[in-house]
Order: sequence, then structure tokens, then C-alpha cells
Amino acid sequence: MGNRLYVGNLSYNTTRESLESAFAGSGEVREISMPTDRETGQMRGFAFVTMGSAQDANSAISQLNGLMLDGRALKVNEAQ
Repeated sequence: MGNRLYVGNLSYNTTRESLESAFAGSGEVREISMPTDRETGQMRGFAFVTMGSAQDANSAISQLNGLMLDGRALKVNEAQ
């Protein structure tokens, strides 16, 4: 397993800071990428989070998949 995670079902109001805060409890967060729509600039409802290690990534999946953040249940799994 790698250390890059897909995070889906994000609220359009979720910020990079709130996402980092949620994932920090699972280990080192190295990078967060939150793609936006090219025309509107609005977040697309998903993100990629790179953790410090595969162990941190596994911990994040087990702790955060299904967690409510900004009124939405997160979907966290290994990025393809």
C-alpha cells in the first residue's frame, strides 16, 4: 500500500485546514491536493492526501473513513 489517499464526499465548504486537522491525528500529513473546477474555481468535492508513511495512511483509513466532516461522511481509501 502507498501513502497517497483519495478522500471523497467532501463538502464544498471543507477547507485545507480542516482536512489537515482531521488527518493530523493519524500521522504526518505531507501534502493535500484539493482539485477545483477550472471554470467556477469551486472545489470538486474530493481531495488527495499524502501521508508520511504507508502505516500513517492505513491508520487514516481506519480512523477517518465514514467520519463526519462539515456534515458529510468522508470516504477515505488508497488513491488509484
